[in-house]
Amino acid sequence: MAEAYFRAGADKVSIGSDAVDVARKYRASGKADGSSSIEAISHVYGRQAVVVSIDPRRVWVRTAADADGHNVVNHADAVGGDRGVRGPNGESLCWYECTVQGGRKGSGLDVVQVCQAVEALGCGEILLNCIDNDGQNNGFDLGLVASVKGAVKIPVIASSGAGAPAHFSEVFDATGCEAALAASIFHHSKVGIAEVKAHLASRGVATRGAPSSALPKWAKWAAVAAAAAALAVVVARRRR
Repeated sequence: MAEAYFRAGADKVSIGSDAVDVARKYRASGKADGSSSIEAISHVYGRQAVVVSIDPRRVWVRTAADADGHNVVNHADAVGGDRGVRGPNGESLCWYECTVQGGRKGSGLDVVQVCQAVEALGCGEILLNCIDNDGQNNGFDLGLVASVKGAVKIPVIASSGAGAPAHFSEVFDATGCEAALAASIFHHSKVGIAEVKAHLASRGVATRGAPSSALPKWAKWAAVAAAAAALAVVVARRRR
């Protein structure tokens, strides 16, 4: 199936639930055997052609010990400051469980475990969603994005939660992620793409169509590309 997409002109393919199953198998065996879709595609088309889309959800715990060894994020002391994100009983600690089947089923694996496994197998980018943040428009989950970005070497695309131009520069500055994605704010005209581009330019992040002469030499570069299939817009930064 992937071959048909590439022959049709696609640059990349995205793998979802299958990647979680592959990660589980890899963690159990401790080795890559070449049988996974990630390995097969990256071997033929290159690592950069494989994007793994992950849908984690928060699992709140009272203490780190309650997380049973999973990677924990403390929202009372997360990057970007305490935003008041709490669990149903006031918990500030959570781990992020990767889900499958469109978020309907938990996997028992945390987001860092899956991301590190798929990276080892040949994934070239992580598209990092957040079920709890999706459609909230109050900003990206900086704690989640920072935890994944700190655990892998491949590019991370932050998704879920953008509601204002400032949220894009915020996630870049706080987490070091390579790109950020938004959809509904553009679909419903809550924010214009031009507004995001102008804001990023004012913060030293150039976007396609922005005059480079107006930016300082140290400016980071970004490209805005429409993903027609998902009707989303990805803002990707690229340093000189």
